[in-house]
Amino acid sequence: MKIVIDRAIPFLEGVFEPFAEVAYLEGRAISAADVRDAEALIVRTRTRCDASLLAGSRVRLIATATIGFDHIDMNWCRAHGVIVTTAAGCNARGVLQWVAATLALMAEREGFVPQQRTLGIVGVGSVGRLVKEYAEAWGFRVLCCDPPREAREHLGFLSLEEVMEQSDILTLHVPLNATTHHMIHRENVALLHSGATIINASRGEVVATEALLRKDLQCAVDVWENEPNIDARLLDKAFVATPHVAGYSLQGKANASAMSVRAVASFLGMPLMNWYPEGVEHSSPKEISWEQMCGLIGEFCDLKKESEPLKCGTADFESLRNRYAYRREFF
Repeated sequence: MKIVIDRAIPFLEGVFEPFAEVAYLEGRAISAADVRDAEALIVRTRTRCDASLLAGSRVRLIATATIGFDHIDMNWCRAHGVIVTTAAGCNARGVLQWVAATLALMAEREGFVPQQRTLGIVGVGSVGRLVKEYAEAWGFRVLCCDPPREAREHLGFLSLEEVMEQSDILTLHVPLNATTHHMIHRENVALLHSGATIINASRGEVVATEALLRKDLQCAVDVWENEPNIDARLLDKAFVATPHVAGYSLQGKANASAMSVRAVASFLGMPLMNWYPEGVEHSSPKEISWEQMCGLIGEFCDLKKESEPLKCGTADFESLRNRYAYRREFF
């Protein structure tokens, strides 16, 4: 048996070696020749899994250590019997804390308290639910938009246009697909009032870059169109600019790796179903007040400091992302 693994995925070295041949490769460089004789792949968003990679190979399982799967041609995989598993929800609390750090930084910059702002959440899944829960507890007026959930559950969520019209801050937590590609664009962004803020920690292509370049709009950006070749104009404009690391918490990465190991172990019959990285403590979710969060968040997620390397051009996008020191979740 052979498993090909993106070498940037942490904690996995040595885990599968007692049971299989393992190749650790740079995600972008994984080729058809590399996977031809592999039964399973463990990848990130940097590996495009489609016919050009997979056709003629022995691959029957792709475990992506990510929430999203827009880098995988799901139709091709279904048609050719390739099972795809994700790590959905693995880093939701890490993304929550990145968003919280952004809100705390905004409050410091603008001198507001939560009761003075309306927060619109687009996408109320694993991350959006947490943002909603904590933001409401902190005192924000919270509006939600999630058409698929609204259609299923009739929760009283608003349309995207209604949320945009009423929000001071819009935070995006949707998957990238045909429906959400450029869901925020030059026409509907005009619904936001002057000085409003868009926070994007979902996927870069959810927002048309040109829409964010409006002079009267603020933005905090973790995900970018055309990564790693990001738009210099947007980089200059963003008051938070991080290299796709909003979910890069220690616990989030450990969860993603453990979920990927379980998927491969289950498929290939390996005794690793209860594996979890040694030395990593599980998250300890708890309530935290706005004042407590603002007082502590800088110790765990200092977005002023974390934005400097990208904005100053002291390192390239991919190296910053690959060398990022994982944050510890603290609430």
